[in-house]
Amino acid sequence: MGRENTNQKYTPRQIEADRRILELLSQTFGTISAASSEIINLEAILNLPKGTEHFVADLHGEDEAFRHILKNASGTVKRKVREIYGNEMRESDLAQFCSLIYYPEQKLELIHAEETELDDFYNITLHRLVKVLQSVSSKYTRSKVRKSLPKEYAYIIEELLHEAPSGESKQMYYNRIVETIISTGQADDFIIAICNVIQRLSIDHLHILGDIYDRGQGAHIIMETLSQYKGFDIQWGNHDVLWMGAAAGNDCCIANVLRNALRYGNMDTIEEGYGINLVPLATFAMETYGDDPCEVFRPKIDAGCDSGTEKSRTLLSKMHKAIAIIQFKLEGEMIDRHPEWHMEKRKLYSAMSPDFTTVTVGGVEYPMLDSHFPTIDPADPYRLTEEERELVDKLHRSFMVSDRLRRDLNILLNHGCMYNITNSNLMFHASVPLNADGSLKEVSVMGRKFKGKELLHAIGMLMRAAFNNDSPAEIRDYAIDYHWYLWCGPDSPLFDKAAMTTFERYFIADKKTHEEPKGHYYALREREDIADAILDAFGVTGEHRHIINGHVPVKVGKGEKPVKANGKLMVIDGGFAKAYHNTTGIAGYTLVYHSRGFVLVQHEPFSSTEEAIRLGTDIVSTTQLVELSQNRVRVRDTDKGHELQAQIDELRELLYAYRNGIIKTR
Repeated sequence: MGRENTNQKYTPRQIEADRRILELLSQTFGTISAASSEIINLEAILNLPKGTEHFVADLHGEDEAFRHILKNASGTVKRKVREIYGNEMRESDLAQFCSLIYYPEQKLELIHAEETELDDFYNITLHRLVKVLQSVSSKYTRSKVRKSLPKEYAYIIEELLHEAPSGESKQMYYNRIVETIISTGQADDFIIAICNVIQRLSIDHLHILGDIYDRGQGAHIIMETLSQYKGFDIQWGNHDVLWMGAAAGNDCCIANVLRNALRYGNMDTIEEGYGINLVPLATFAMETYGDDPCEVFRPKIDAGCDSGTEKSRTLLSKMHKAIAIIQFKLEGEMIDRHPEWHMEKRKLYSAMSPDFTTVTVGGVEYPMLDSHFPTIDPADPYRLTEEERELVDKLHRSFMVSDRLRRDLNILLNHGCMYNITNSNLMFHASVPLNADGSLKEVSVMGRKFKGKELLHAIGMLMRAAFNNDSPAEIRDYAIDYHWYLWCGPDSPLFDKAAMTTFERYFIADKKTHEEPKGHYYALREREDIADAILDAFGVTGEHRHIINGHVPVKVGKGEKPVKANGKLMVIDGGFAKAYHNTTGIAGYTLVYHSRGFVLVQHEPFSSTEEAIRLGTDIVSTTQLVELSQNRVRVRDTDKGHELQAQIDELRELLYAYRNGIIKTR
């Protein structure tokens, strides 16, 4: 199977060897004409331009910016509109027209409120939208475009799309369709339908390189958007894995998830998204830390609840401290349970003085920024009090019964993995652990050592074991625990730092203790030979091959470049999360791979969906050419093209079998 010479003469022996596959194929293509027609169709598809792939990373709950980028296809839609109408529309009108494409339902509501005579608007707008749809659909087959259309309007939109007016009779036919759409009161629905198809066809496939969760308020909205999206994959990030561990019932992960939300004052995903009951935590915090100002635990970003009042921030601070103290206790238990992880140095409760005024880290004694710990027993600092244990059990149950969390977990499992290779691009969130000399580092997973591709594969399989009911209990329990190690373990490919210094950041003023030395990958990835060695180890081939990852924000404001290793490696974490904007100096990247090559799009902060609808504002984006192809990339040059070519070869073999009577037509 998979022969390249389409004129090859097959032998009866070959047909017999492939008979099982050919018999299955004949159930779909039961005649010579059916098989021939499919070959013609597939050969035509191979010569179309490749679909546009979008790569994004580290969304961190910024749902409005993410959804807007999907709607405007990282500026592709506006570029298409400008190519078509740049000479006949004012810039302000062009912006409003693009706003209609992005947000048709909401924009039409505004137009209805402002306009009294709508027929001219409908007529002009429908004609314009059809032209834009013709442009974005030009690289797809009619069949694919048809599948993107709403069933109730598919026939009419196809007529408008493919019967472009040429000649007086065609013009009259075309105009009459538009007039009838308006006169029957269907114009709004048609506009909405066409706009949605433009959005859908502007991005053929979406790659998310991890960290959908934490920082921002709308991770659950991003997951809701993905649940209705076609054509995407996810490479798990450390924040995603933390939430997956919480969904699996890992109490350390649950505590970290809650602490992150409280630290940034973003409770929407926890409470509104997944219905986690935080009343027990609030009650416990007020009873335990009622007189404690909890200054160390003030939210980094003002809370949205109660308009961010002082009262609400005070409550969040107490809840924040309560769950942080519990988290460090739970992590101490976890570290004791897994000595093979060699994380004993992270048990810093044991390094505090009995009166909690100092702590010794790395042989140096530091004063504590907070010494009020009513639930910590200096003689047994990792023991949960009865009230803390009861609280942990209640929070555990709340995570376990969340149907929405379970649904989103399934999306992560069904569409996600530790790494992905598509069209000569190796994608992963953070790193591939390396030794100082650049060789692949061996990492122990459940007593066995792996490196490179085998390491990421083994970790992915172990993670899934946490959710498989048929996994042996011992492996399942270990897998659940391992999610926490992936979050903060030194040899985790999703973290790859010496330590996560959460304790030090809370309790020690000296910022030298806050440092988290990175693994060798982060320094060595600047070198082209290292990138090539990793690509070789993962079996990535092709003249233009790349590593694409995120995880560590690119500090553009300080001159750091996202493209490294002489173009072989691209880091596309530009800081979608508002918490990172000051660090990066921008508000995110999108990497776009279309038929003419790679384009990196650098985004400025997004104002709001409301402004985009009302004023026609858009994300200000700067395009940086990364790598352009001399020849336009066709479907035949892609992984999908190789699959289609294999299908063509099988169909040609079936034709041979039909024509020689080896397999009977149906």
